[in-house]
Amino acid sequence: MSIISIVLVIIVAFFAGLEGILDQFQLHQPLVACTLVGLVTGHLVPCVILGGTIQMMALGWANIGAAVAPDVALASIASAIILVKGGVFDQGHISLAFGSAIPLAVTGLFLTMIVRTISVGLVHGADAAAKNGNIATMERIHYTALLLQGLRIVIPAALLVAIPAATVQSALNSVPAWLSDGMTIGGGMVVAVGYALVINMMATREVWPFFAIGFALAAVSQLTLIALGAVGVAIALIYINLSKMGGNSNGGGSNGGASGDPVGDILNEY
Repeated sequence: MSIISIVLVIIVAFFAGLEGILDQFQLHQPLVACTLVGLVTGHLVPCVILGGTIQMMALGWANIGAAVAPDVALASIASAIILVKGGVFDQGHISLAFGSAIPLAVTGLFLTMIVRTISVGLVHGADAAAKNGNIATMERIHYTALLLQGLRIVIPAALLVAIPAATVQSALNSVPAWLSDGMTIGGGMVVAVGYALVINMMATREVWPFFAIGFALAAVSQLTLIALGAVGVAIALIYINLSKMGGNSNGGGSNGGASGDPVGDILNEY
């Protein structure tokens, strides 16, 4: 990796760390973070494949109450760096990089705990500054907390970048076949579980037909992802237009308070 690529990777890692807590531009999501690493290192296609695979795994990850989900930002950045420094971009090495994402995500969870513990002291400092009306100190504390979130990803990323490429390649090549195959199979199972969690949250009578249609179309090997996306957008537009027509013909709620728009009725129930 060139000096420029290293600097850009560190910048991407920093913003991915920030987004892990801000959650505004989604730069910490695997598909985005891995794609950015691939873009700045000149290995876009394999990193996009890696990011898409990790994204499927992370679909079911969510913070629930005090339970914090594994760190998807560190998993994305670090696994993409491992893939790039490995120098080989076949399916086997992509699977190895993907397999490393799970322990990296758990490690990131530990780093998150450290940063949030430090942030407790920062919050008390901000409370004291607010009590005294010291706005400048509050701003400095705020930016310090954000800086820690960025460093949470930057420091591990910098350590991985500092490892010689030959060492990474040797480590990847020394992985036995039974371990690499096991990581591939296990990673595929985790992907299925993550996707199942999302389906479980979204499953209703209205969306099951669309799932069946998409499942059938995905089996047609001649259709590319772009074609499938176009079909999905077309079906969504058809559904929206038909829902509006149904709402207009219903006359404003003569069917037991229903609007005639199935999507609107579902949202109103929530």
